[in-house]
Amino acid sequence: MDAAAGSERTRTNRARLTHKIRYAVRHPDRVRPYLHRLGRDWKLRLTTRDHVAYYRAVMKADTAKSPTAAVGSASHERWLALGQMQFDYRLRHGLTPDDRMLEIGCGNLRAGWRFIDYLDAGHYHGIDISPEILLAAQDTLVERTLQDKLPHLALVRDLRLTALPAEHFTVVHAHSVFSHSPIEVIDECMSHLPRVLAPNGFFDFTFNRTEGTQHHVLREDFYYRTETLIELAKTHGLTARLMEDWEQLPPQAIKDPHHHLAKLNPVAR
Repeated sequence: MDAAAGSERTRTNRARLTHKIRYAVRHPDRVRPYLHRLGRDWKLRLTTRDHVAYYRAVMKADTAKSPTAAVGSASHERWLALGQMQFDYRLRHGLTPDDRMLEIGCGNLRAGWRFIDYLDAGHYHGIDISPEILLAAQDTLVERTLQDKLPHLALVRDLRLTALPAEHFTVVHAHSVFSHSPIEVIDECMSHLPRVLAPNGFFDFTFNRTEGTQHHVLREDFYYRTETLIELAKTHGLTARLMEDWEQLPPQAIKDPHHHLAKLNPVAR
């Protein structure tokens, strides 16, 4: 993807009617799935109390069809490739077997099973808001024969991290979580994150970046300006920066071109 195409992507407002019409003309085969999502959106707005409950219902429906697709992978091959990319990137940034990792939104362990296999026994902790996807995560553990690595998999009702130990995790990782979260959920997570980070620990996360108006599509995909998340991090005693080497990774139909990665560190301990 060249620089001009990348810039156009980050300026596009996908919530605008004009964009939706142009997109429908270019991709008529995607109109019917979109209308299905639109109907589901209206139903869930009326029947769920907050965004976590809303997205838990989305995951329940999507996981029933395909756990692989529910975590954003169109095929098992892409599921493997994206998990490998996440794992390799973290290794290049110094992950060691004795690190203690928390993966927020672990899903069905697309990258998680690789982290579990690599880390010392008991050093991986995955949380998710979806009971159905956590059952799929257990299936992945069995398929990969990783039971002896003693991973912790936990269902959570929010991102306050209240049941987790203080100053414990050296690495906290959230791939494709904030890209599906309104700002109040991100704020909640950042406000509680410093309590669970070990001294010198860090948190990295992906998000959908826009250089234009911040927006969402059907309350499933949220687009933020980089400076919005950097300033939000500051209010919770965290420093944030965009990871330029992630930006340089070639998409090659593996990396979501909308996804950008940022890293947070506590300002001081």
